[in-house]
Amino acid sequence: MTTTMIRWFLPVSLALASVASAQAVAPPPAPVQPVPVEGISARIVARYPHDRTAFTQGLVWYDGALFESTGQPGVSDVRRVNLTDGKVLARARLPGQQFGEGLAVDGQQLVSLTWQDGIAHRWNPKTLKAVGSARYPGEGWGLASDSQSLILSDGTPTLRFLDPKTFKERRRVTVTANGRPVHNLNELEMIDGKLWGNIWHRDYIVRIDPATGAVDGLVDLAPLRAELGPLDPEAVLNGIAWDAAGKRLFVTGKWWPTLFEIALEPVAG
Repeated sequence: MTTTMIRWFLPVSLALASVASAQAVAPPPAPVQPVPVEGISARIVARYPHDRTAFTQGLVWYDGALFESTGQPGVSDVRRVNLTDGKVLARARLPGQQFGEGLAVDGQQLVSLTWQDGIAHRWNPKTLKAVGSARYPGEGWGLASDSQSLILSDGTPTLRFLDPKTFKERRRVTVTANGRPVHNLNELEMIDGKLWGNIWHRDYIVRIDPATGAVDGLVDLAPLRAELGPLDPEAVLNGIAWDAAGKRLFVTGKWWPTLFEIALEPVAG
């Protein structure tokens, strides 16, 4: 090695060593700080008939009406439902064998997901005619809107915030409870700035801070499920709809014979 090369090599080597040393002593990522989870009970306000053949995947209240998306290959649909008697007033079938999933309102349109086809359908809520579609990667489970983004769950602890028009990802958060990731996030609904979600095969819904992903509330709905008696193992709690104007909260499940209106109350103590 020449003297010139030594003069060049030493400063560069020292600089690289300094970088490596800084990386070696860099602090590890800060752990997710646990957030207290409020226990919430549900008081039944009213019971309504629900189509027990509906494999409920999404539920929304829009423009004074209840809309529902259902799953299962070949029979998936988006429907407008009469709240009082549970009758289907209008429906639109998904193409082919697509498996329907979550449902949300975007502006003056409905948007529904498919499980593994990566297609989101847009619907006119008055006619339930298809008015467009978009594609997204991965699976689709639940869908909600915060009026700025569409929020998509896919069964993992990750929620994706998507541009409503292009479906391009804007950001994502990891949902945690007591600092630990929450899996099997399913149907979603925004209520007064908080995101509420079903957990697949669990008899409760969780309240999520959409900014951080931290679960800060849990509603035990096991008494509702118990009231229905024996059901198919896949007839699980799924479906949350919020009537913002009437301040009414509705919940149901896959193949449930009943849709419940509930009021939320803090657990005593």
